[in-house]
Amino acid sequence: MTGGEVAGVLVAVFWAILVSFLAVVLVRLAQTLKATTKLVADVTEQAVPLLADASATVRTAQTQLERVDSIASDVQEVTSNASALSSTVASTFGGPLVKVAAFGYGVRQAMSRRGGVPEPGPEPVRRRVIVGRTVPAARRRKKG
Repeated sequence: MTGGEVAGVLVAVFWAILVSFLAVVLVRLAQTLKATTKLVADVTEQAVPLLADASATVRTAQTQLERVDSIASDVQEVTSNASALSSTVASTFGGPLVKVAAFGYGVRQAMSRRGGVPEPGPEPVRRRVIVGRTVPAARRRKKG
């Protein structure tokens, strides 16, 4: 065998090894692509119903939010009406009730001074007036 033949055999063996290696790589790549295709198909098959469910859930949530908004506006209106009613009742009955309470207090004070109804609370301080006595000069200066 000559040097050219040996070199030709070596190149042929090298090309055979390279082709075998590339064939193995291509077979594995084909298997990976098949698995990827199957995975994408499965994900698509499961994702479509999930997206439909999510869309329905979002629509339901929107409906509920609209209801809550409506309820909140109704509550605000009721609160406003209750405030107006409270102001009206206070202005209508507040003045007369204060007058009636003041009148009752005045009547109670008048009765207690006459001795009819005892006044609740601490015993009032009573001053005695003695006829013929004069107020000391120091007290007159403070009052005057």
